[in-house]
Amino acid sequence: MSQAALFKLCGQVQQQKYPYLLKHHLLNITEFNNVISEITMDLHLREKTAIITGSARGIGAAIAKALAEEGVNVVITDINSEAAAEYAKDLVEQGHNAISVGSDISDPESVDLLQKATLEAFGGVDILVNNAGIVRDRGIIKMSVEDWDAVLSTNLKGSWLCSKAVLPSMAQRGWGRIVNISSRAHWGNPGQTNYSSAKAGVIGLTRSLAMEQGRRNITVNAVAPGFILTDGIKSLDHIEHIKAGALEKNTVPRLGEPEDIANIVTFLVSDRAGYINGELVHVSGGRYSG
Repeated sequence: MSQAALFKLCGQVQQQKYPYLLKHHLLNITEFNNVISEITMDLHLREKTAIITGSARGIGAAIAKALAEEGVNVVITDINSEAAAEYAKDLVEQGHNAISVGSDISDPESVDLLQKATLEAFGGVDILVNNAGIVRDRGIIKMSVEDWDAVLSTNLKGSWLCSKAVLPSMAQRGWGRIVNISSRAHWGNPGQTNYSSAKAGVIGLTRSLAMEQGRRNITVNAVAPGFILTDGIKSLDHIEHIKAGALEKNTVPRLGEPEDIANIVTFLVSDRAGYINGELVHVSGGRYSG
């Protein structure tokens, strides 16, 4: 939370308790932390460092912003290095700590460079959000081997490579959080044998890593988004028809926003979720079929 946001919140909630703060803006760091703890759910994330893959836009960007607002040093990484740099610049201009690193998470050398850049900038890694993903939808007869390999390499192998890269730093610090973005498509979708297989594999990766790393105080969980209104989704042809179909299947009478995913991820990487490990959280508006 920015200092400006804190003052605004104090003005709305705690005017009588903190009149000196509002009148004089006199605040040392101890007072600042105490005030935040009293008027918000302090997630104890300040000064942590997070890598969020695929974070130049969409769900990844929303996650990066939510973590930055909690005081996390964020590493914006994306295969589109220019978009990543632009978004990191925006966050810095808003008063957050952010850097950008262009990376192809399906390439071990690129992931290694990402890890090294993060260590150089912030000294270590506390949080990894494996968000980057691609789709190449086709029925299996028309799906090429290249379509299969590309989706599995980015969506599953990429999550494995990034997790492998950051775990030594987390183990050294004695604390770590990994959140893998799966999808409700793990149940299966026609035309998505590659994507559904990858997202189901992400769940297996999550549970296996949770078993391996839990005793090191490193938790690993997964989030399965439903229909989320990203800019990419909004640009699709027949979007109104698509939205109507999704709404019909939701039990919550609205469609998801990237911030819905960011909210649960921010909780899962915090100390408040320290006893949650190896779990899959569906954020789908109650949509479990179709």
